[in-house]
Amino acid sequence: MGHDHDHGVGLARAGERHRGRLAIAFGLTFGFFFVQAATGIIANSLALLSDAAHMLTDVIGLGMALAAIQLASRFAVNGSARSSHTFGLYRLEILAAFVNALLLFGVAIWVLYEAAQRVFDDPEVLGVPMLIVAIIGLAINVIAFLLLREGSKESLNVEGAYLEVLADMIGSVGVIIAAVLLQAFGWTWIDPVIGAAIGLWILPRTHRLGRRAVRILLQAAPEHVDVDTLVTDLEGIDGVVDVHDVHVWTLTSEMDAASAHLVIDAATDSHHVLDRARELVASRHGIDHGTFQVEPDNHDGCDEITW
Repeated sequence: MGHDHDHGVGLARAGERHRGRLAIAFGLTFGFFFVQAATGIIANSLALLSDAAHMLTDVIGLGMALAAIQLASRFAVNGSARSSHTFGLYRLEILAAFVNALLLFGVAIWVLYEAAQRVFDDPEVLGVPMLIVAIIGLAINVIAFLLLREGSKESLNVEGAYLEVLADMIGSVGVIIAAVLLQAFGWTWIDPVIGAAIGLWILPRTHRLGRRAVRILLQAAPEHVDVDTLVTDLEGIDGVVDVHDVHVWTLTSEMDAASAHLVIDAATDSHHVLDRARELVASRHGIDHGTFQVEPDNHDGCDEITW
């Protein structure tokens, strides 16, 4: 259309700025996972094992977040218009989120099953090792929480890792409570009960995460966008006589896009319509990436498109 403009990559750069902090959080949780899992087995604590399983999902989530940033940054440097990845590699974040949801679901079901088996068995649980490791785990989570807090305000990729760590903090607190009650009152049943509570905590988060990932993978319109209202707004632009072939989708978190064919009166300035359409979808519908084909009403050929 003759206009000079640049397409920004703000989301990727926001994640890139906090990659170092994300890497430190990943290293801390990865190292402590082995300590927590081994102690859970030795102490025979389901609560500690369930918290270790949740920490494993943190490790995987942090690792996938780091990988997504790395690959997206590499593509930003080495990619070109001729690349076969015409949408970049941002969708890796969504695939990672879907895998993480499946993993979380499996962990939650396993924890609930084990809790049901143990609650009536009165197993021997070593409370002191359980308490010590849980306190160290809480400290690790607090450090990771503080490392990721600032980045979570700028990048949804980092925010996802931040929320994983926040949930694991709650799990660590639950394990500490179970260990204290076990030592103070000898309540062996508290361990599977706390373990089941952690499992129930995971399930609704898993559902929300998986649902959002599936919607994006199926290229559904973002939940905050009313497509009918969007079409009506585009039809209301001066000079526009018809709007069709409208598509709205999410590329990855916080990267929504829209495309449409705008038919205008032959005497209308197409530059004005294009600028107004981009401004409208951004200001009213929160879509910063709008691609529009503006064509005069005396042009033939668009009706040949079959889907």
